[in-house]
Amino acid sequence: MTRPISRRAALAGFGLAAASAGCLGRTENIAGRDPHSQLTLELNATPADSDPNGIRIARQLEEHLTAVGIDVRLNTVGQTDLWRKVLINQNFDLYVEQFVETEPFDSDALYGLAHSRFVAEPGWQNPFGLTEMAVDDLLAEQRRTAGSERDDAVAALQEAICELQPFSVVAFPDALTAVQERRFTGWTADRQPVSAAGLLELDGVSDDGAGDAGSTGGNATASDANASDANADDGDGAALRLVTTDDRITENWNPIAAEYRRHGTFTGLLYDPLVRVDGESAVPWLAADWERVDDDAVDVTLRDARWHDGEPVTADDVAFTYAFLRDTSMGSVETAVPTPRFRGRSSLVENERALDDRTVRLTVPDVNDAVAARALQVPVIPEHVWSDRTDAATIAGFEFDFETTEAIVSNNADPVGSGPLRFVEATAGESVVFERNPDHFLVRSASGDDADASGTAADPRAGVPPRYHGKPAFDRLRVEVLPSDISAAESVAEGLADATVSNLGPESVPRIGRSADTRLVSGRSAAFYHVGYNARRSPLSNPRFRAVIARLIDKSAIVDDAFEGYAKAATSPLAASPDAVPSSLAWDGRETDPVHPFFDDGGSLDVEAARAALRDIGYRFDDEGRLLSRGQ
Repeated sequence: MTRPISRRAALAGFGLAAASAGCLGRTENIAGRDPHSQLTLELNATPADSDPNGIRIARQLEEHLTAVGIDVRLNTVGQTDLWRKVLINQNFDLYVEQFVETEPFDSDALYGLAHSRFVAEPGWQNPFGLTEMAVDDLLAEQRRTAGSERDDAVAALQEAICELQPFSVVAFPDALTAVQERRFTGWTADRQPVSAAGLLELDGVSDDGAGDAGSTGGNATASDANASDANADDGDGAALRLVTTDDRITENWNPIAAEYRRHGTFTGLLYDPLVRVDGESAVPWLAADWERVDDDAVDVTLRDARWHDGEPVTADDVAFTYAFLRDTSMGSVETAVPTPRFRGRSSLVENERALDDRTVRLTVPDVNDAVAARALQVPVIPEHVWSDRTDAATIAGFEFDFETTEAIVSNNADPVGSGPLRFVEATAGESVVFERNPDHFLVRSASGDDADASGTAADPRAGVPPRYHGKPAFDRLRVEVLPSDISAAESVAEGLADATVSNLGPESVPRIGRSADTRLVSGRSAAFYHVGYNARRSPLSNPRFRAVIARLIDKSAIVDDAFEGYAKAATSPLAASPDAVPSSLAWDGRETDPVHPFFDDGGSLDVEAARAALRDIGYRFDDEGRLLSRGQ
C-alpha cells in the first residue's frame, strides 16, 4: 500500500532528484512559489437595531459572496466605529451604508465623492480611493459648463462611475417616519421630517386643532393632557419630542466630524449656512444676498446675526470658515489638515477676504452658477471659538504621530452657532435638548434697528421663503435615544414622542397603525444605500472584480423582501432626480441593473455564471469551489 507523502517530504525528495539531474534552478522556481489561499473579504455594516435596512443588504451580499467561494467576514459595528474605519482610517474592504444627503442634490456632490485629488484625505471625500482621469475630467467639466453641455457631461459622468463601480448604488429608500399630529403638523412626504428644513417647516397645533402658520412666532400649544405633562418636563412652551436609535447627537456636536454625522440634521439647526437649498432653488439664509462680481469672484452680504454667545457674526467669521475648511491647522502644522466633511464644496473657494464687517469676497473661479451656489452651503463657524482648536491634537500632552487637529477630534461641547436652535444639555447615550434661539433672524420682524440707509425698516428675513418666518414652531427640541426602531415607533404610537428620526424597518409599520393618532409618513430620500469598495486594496482595486461583485447584488429582491417595497432600486447616485439620469441607467420597466445585471437563475443566484465571470478575469477555484487568491 502506498503511503501518503506530505507536501514537505515530496518537495524535499523532488529537490534531491532534481539537483542530481542538474535542475536545481527549476526546483527553486517551483518550490519558492507560495500557494494560493482562499480570498477573504471583510464586509462592514451597522447592526439591525441601528439600521434594519442596511444589515439586510449586507446579509444578502454575504450569502452570495459565500456561494461563489469567497470567505466573507460580516462585521457589525456601531455607526461611529464604522465611519471611523471607512472614512478616517480607510481600513476596510467593503461596507454597506447610506449617503449623507437626504434631499435631492446637484451632480457636483459627486466631485467630493469621486475625484482623485482627495484620494489621500480622510473623510467623505473619495473614501473609495478611486483614481480615474476620465472621471476627474468629467467632474471638472460639469463644474465649468452649463445648460445642455453640462447635462451631457453629467450623463457621461454617471455612466463612467456606474461602469467603474467605486461603489454600487443599491436602492433609494422611502424615509419612513412615525408621527403624532395632535401637537405639530407639517409632516409631509414632500419635505422629509428628518431634515433640518423639514423640522423648520412644522407648524404648531392651536387649541381649535388648526395649524399655526408661525405668524405669532411659531409657539405651539399642547392640546391634550399627555402633551402638557411632557412639556412640563422641558420648561415653558411646547417641546417637540423625537426618538432615535442613533446616540451620536447626545455625545458630539462637531459639524465637521465625519464619523459622528450621518445627515447632519441637528447640527444643521445649530449652524447656519450662507445659503439653503429649497426645492430646486438656492435661497439666501445667513447671507442676505450674493452676486458674482466677475468671472472669478462672488460677493456675499451678511444679515444682521449673532452667535449663540451674543457675539456678532461678521465677514471675518465667513472668511475664517473657508480658510479653516481647507486647513483646520491654519498653517500651524507642516501639511494642511482639511476637514473630513464639506471638502467638495469648500474646495471651490480658492481665496476669501472680508471687504467690511458685513461683506466677504470669495474667489470661486471657472464654475457655473449652480456650483457656485453649492460653495455657499457649508456651516459658518465662529472664529473666536474655533481659532483655539487649530493645534495638533494631543492626549494628555502626547501628540499623535499622524497629523490631525483638535478641531477635528473635539466633540464641540457647548456648541456656539448662529442657527435657529441652540444647545441646552445632554446625557450621553440617552438624550439631548435644544431650545429655540430668540435672536435668530427667522423670528425677528422689521424694526427701527433694522433700518437701511434710507431710513426704511428692512425685513431681517428678506429673501427667506415665508413658510420659514417665525420658525421653529417649538420652544424646545428633545431627542431621546431608544434601543431599536420598533421601540421608537411604539413610543410614538403610545403618545410619548411626536416622531421618529431613525431608519425604520418595514416591520415597524404595523405598530404605527395601532394608534388612531399616529400615522406613517413615507417619502423618497436621496440618501441612497450603497456598497462601498476600498479600491486601494487588491482585488478591489480591479474595476472588473468590483463589477462582478456588483452583479451579486439582487437589487429587486432587496427592494421587495428587505424593504418590503419601501424603496426603489437604482443604478445612478443621482436617481432621486430622475430627469438627470440618462436612459442607459434608468430602471423604468427593468427587472435588473442595466449596467451590471444580477446573475439571475430564475429568481436566485446563478453561481456557475458568477464563477465563470470570475474565471474570465483571471481568477481560479480549488477543488472545493473556493475562490483562490494570493496572500492579502
